[in-house]
Amino acid sequence: MDAVNDAANDTAGSDGAGGGSLRNHEGPAPEREPSRLYPRVTSFRSRRGALTATQQQSWERMWPRIGREVSDEPLDAAAWFGRTAPLIIEIGCGTGTATAAMAQAEPQFDLIGIEVYKPGLAQLVQRIEREGIENIRLLRGDAVDVLEHMIAKDSLAGVRVFFPDPWPKARHHKRRLLQPATMTLIASRLQRGGILHVATDHAGYAEHIAAVGAGEPQLVGLNEATGGDAEHPGAETVIGLERPVTKFESKAHRAGSAITEFIWGKI
Repeated sequence: MDAVNDAANDTAGSDGAGGGSLRNHEGPAPEREPSRLYPRVTSFRSRRGALTATQQQSWERMWPRIGREVSDEPLDAAAWFGRTAPLIIEIGCGTGTATAAMAQAEPQFDLIGIEVYKPGLAQLVQRIEREGIENIRLLRGDAVDVLEHMIAKDSLAGVRVFFPDPWPKARHHKRRLLQPATMTLIASRLQRGGILHVATDHAGYAEHIAAVGAGEPQLVGLNEATGGDAEHPGAETVIGLERPVTKFESKAHRAGSAITEFIWGKI
């Protein structure tokens, strides 16, 4: 696919667990009820931004139907989408240009994008309204909460994580989304034959992801980066593997950064 603009990925990729940019406050803080937008230890960065007037209007028209805040309530995807279809989750959908393109290319699938950064979601909401995309729904909050509380085991056709924040400093590695516990959680939500598709432009994070994936017994590698078939990667996967080249990825190419793609299947 052609390169597309993804402004949310300009600085730090998709930003991992919440798929967005708000982080937990560090240091002492007054006691309060935990907020889904400021969860425990997160893998996403703090960013602020206001909606434009037109974004706000589109949000008010569309969000009650296509968007929800993350909660502990199990998700009834069939009721939300109004049909029964294979379900894909994208963790860190940013402004959603890749999300929208993939949803339009795969109308037979339902896709839920998870993101924290509201202005990024607002751009996607506008596109969904403008182009009449019916197979996308959005969750705002921490993706780990979504997987733990809202998604049933063995229910997903696929999980996509494109350019999560690499947190390059050693002291921040604990914030990386793709840790052993999270990989196990993702695998448990995939149905048999379901796909985990990950991409990163950070060499150090790629090594980490490869090691974590190799250690997850529920997953089998389907491409060269995961120890699978280099000639026919994911030849019979249940979801499509072609993704748009975002503005962020184009910038990485120009900088000489290698893109590492990981494809695993659920055993």
